[in-house]
Amino acid sequence: MIDHPTRDVGFGIYLHWPFCAAKCPYCDFNSHVRHAGVDQARWREAFARAIAQAAARTPGRTVTSIFLGGGTPSLMEPATVGTLLDAVAGAWGVAPDVEVTLEANPTSVEAGRFRGYRAAGVNRVSLGVQALNDPDLKRLGRLHGAAEAMAAVETAAAHFERFSFDLIYARPDQSPAAWAAELREAIARAAEHLSLYQLTIEEGTPFHGLAAAGRLTVPDDDAARALYDVTQEVCAAAGLPAYEISNHARPGAESRHNLLYWRYGEYAGIGPGAHGRLVLPEGRTGTATERNPEAWLARVAQDGHGIVDTETLAPDQEGDEFLLMGLRLTEGIDPARYAALTGRPLAASRLDGLLGEGLVARRPDGRIAATARGAPLLNAVVAELARE
Repeated sequence: MIDHPTRDVGFGIYLHWPFCAAKCPYCDFNSHVRHAGVDQARWREAFARAIAQAAARTPGRTVTSIFLGGGTPSLMEPATVGTLLDAVAGAWGVAPDVEVTLEANPTSVEAGRFRGYRAAGVNRVSLGVQALNDPDLKRLGRLHGAAEAMAAVETAAAHFERFSFDLIYARPDQSPAAWAAELREAIARAAEHLSLYQLTIEEGTPFHGLAAAGRLTVPDDDAARALYDVTQEVCAAAGLPAYEISNHARPGAESRHNLLYWRYGEYAGIGPGAHGRLVLPEGRTGTATERNPEAWLARVAQDGHGIVDTETLAPDQEGDEFLLMGLRLTEGIDPARYAALTGRPLAASRLDGLLGEGLVARRPDGRIAATARGAPLLNAVVAELARE
């Protein structure tokens, strides 16, 4: 098997289910609505074929985490989830303690499938709750209410030892006091993990059009920063400190699959619009698949895979990605790994400048991490460190 500086991080599988019951107005993910329904048997066959092809390119790997994302994976029948997981297990070796996460929307119908997902092999769920009050859920275009979401959380807790849910903050008219109260309620419901994302207005979404027309106003930078600060303070005080900019967990309950991304591990991306990072004989390689679901099916039928773009990364590209991903983590990055990836150390003068400004800190173990001051300015910090 090919050696690589981040080989010990693990090997993950990302499976993208591209369908949603409705498209949320803030969402720019690769998700599609098919009112006529989806032929899941056909999709099971296509995924199994694409998984086999990915395994042929990456022999000898042991899968340490699997993530079923979307879209809305909880629109899959439990039998479909079982087929996909069986295909992964038949294609690679799988670690005995593999983490298998499925994203779910907390509607009553989907929550009722949790027992089937657990039997299929899922051992962790991530619920797209997004808000804990009905007016904001309606504004966000969600199909569930707050009571329904909390019922789904209780169902998840009954079937899975590990679960998480997402909330969006910096919503229109949201105050720090209201957000703090909502966070405390969420923490009381979440046993171990919360993903807390700042609302961003993405180009091409309905929210972008509303904002451009002056019909949607979100908190300005100063107000958003105040909400971010509240997020850190409330979660840390409750024993769920940030381990990544948008993710909070009790120690030991971090998402292992997401840690694999941020620690710059290797993963295969399978399904419409999925991205991957594989270590191949020619070097670390980025892959991207066809985004349109029907076109992806056609490509898999023809070629055995849906990949439409492959790029072998240069050492400097690997270094840039390593910094961009790793500095999101509270644990930061190992400078020796950066040097192994790029063939050169971090520039001492620029690192000293960032240390002097208090934007990064050197940890006792020698790792470099963004400080509380530097984390909200991460893009600028990375750009400074990445310059030759």
